[in-house]
Amino acid sequence: MSLETTAGRADVDGTADRQVMAAVSAAESVLSRRFGSTIRLADPENLGGSGKALVLRVRVASTPFTLPRTLVVKRYQPSTVGDGVDPFPHEAVSYQLFTALGKNDRICPELFAHDGAKRLIVLEDLGRVPTLADKLLGHDARAAERALLAWASSLGRLHATTAGREADFNALTRRLGAHPSRDPVALRALVALAELPTMLHDMLGVRVPEAVQQYAEAAGRLLTSTRNRAFSPSDACPDNNLVTSKGVRLLDFEGGCVRDVVLDAAALRIPFPLCGCSFRLPAGMTEAMLAAWRAVVSPVFPALNDDDVLMPRVLNAQLLWVWLSTWMYLPGPGEADRPITSRLPSPRRSSALHARWLRLREDADRGGLHLVADHAGLVADAIEHRFGADAVRLPLFPAFA
Repeated sequence: MSLETTAGRADVDGTADRQVMAAVSAAESVLSRRFGSTIRLADPENLGGSGKALVLRVRVASTPFTLPRTLVVKRYQPSTVGDGVDPFPHEAVSYQLFTALGKNDRICPELFAHDGAKRLIVLEDLGRVPTLADKLLGHDARAAERALLAWASSLGRLHATTAGREADFNALTRRLGAHPSRDPVALRALVALAELPTMLHDMLGVRVPEAVQQYAEAAGRLLTSTRNRAFSPSDACPDNNLVTSKGVRLLDFEGGCVRDVVLDAAALRIPFPLCGCSFRLPAGMTEAMLAAWRAVVSPVFPALNDDDVLMPRVLNAQLLWVWLSTWMYLPGPGEADRPITSRLPSPRRSSALHARWLRLREDADRGGLHLVADHAGLVADAIEHRFGADAVRLPLFPAFA
C-alpha cells in the first residue's frame, strides 16, 4: 500500500477508512496498467459524492511520467439488481467521449484512466474553484449572472461538439460491457406522465382535462425524439458545474446520455428542475440564458434559430419537466413540506412547484396553449390553497436577493 502519509485526509475510520484505502489502491493499479509503469498515490481527501460513489482527491506521489500534481478518483459502489439505471457506465463513457474530442473542445475534466471491473475512473483535478452553486448562493449578483450565462454557453458547446456522436457513445458503452440505454430521466418521466393526473386529483383536487393529458403525452415523445440529438448530462445541477478561469466546466455525468437538446434548453427556463438548489432568478435571466445557449447551438442545429421551431418545442419540454418534478416532489398526505434537499440551501417543495406551474401558465398562454395555461393556473392555485400563500412564495437565489 502506498499511502505515504495521512495528512490532508478526510476524517474517516473503520469501514470508510478501508473504502478510501481500497479506492486509492485500485486507482494505483488502474493508472499503472494504463501507463505501463508503477504510479503511487498519497494523501487522499474525501470530496463527498452522491452516495453512489466515493470521490477522492489524491496526490501523485511517484510517477515516471508527466502527470498533474493531483488527480480525482471516483469509485462506484457495486450495482444492485433493482436499483434502476447503473450510473457507472453512463459516467465512464461520458468522460471517454469528451476526452476523445480533444482539449479545445473539452468542457469537463480529462479522463486519465478507467476500469469497468473495479467501477473506477481517474480524472483531471480542476482544483479548489467555486461552483455555480457557490456563485448563486453568494452575495455578488454580477458574478452570479456571469456564471449563469457562462454555464448556458458551456451547455451549448457541449451540445454543439457532440452532435452526431451518438454512434460513438453507443460503441463506447458496448466496449465497457454495458448496453446503450435511454436517458435515465426518461424512465421516471414516462411514469410521471401516467401517474400525475391521479396525484393531482387526489392531493390537490384538480382534474386534468383530456386535451391537456394528450398534450402532455405528446410532449413525452421528446424523450425518444430523433431530432437535434447530442450529449446531455441529463440533470445538471449547479453544484456540479465549476466556474474556472477558462469558463464553466461540467462534472458528474451519472445520467449522461444522448437525447434531444431541447430538453436541456427547457431546463434553462425553470432552471435546475430536478435539483434541490432551485430558487427564483430575476426577471429576464432565464431568457438571457436561453439566448446564450441558442447562440452556440444554432450553427449546428440551424432549425433551432427559428422561433416557430424552437419555442413550441421548448414549451413542450417545459411542461414535461414541470410534470416530472411535481410527481417527484409534491408532498403526499401527511408528508412534511420540507426543502427539496438537505445538502445545500433549498426552497420548500411547495414553493418550487408553485413557481413552476405559474411560469408554465404564463409561457403556455403566450404560446397560445390556453387550455394548458388554464390548467397550470388551477394547479398553482391549489398548491397555494393547500400550503398557504406565505409558504409558496419562492425566494430569489441569495446572490440576487
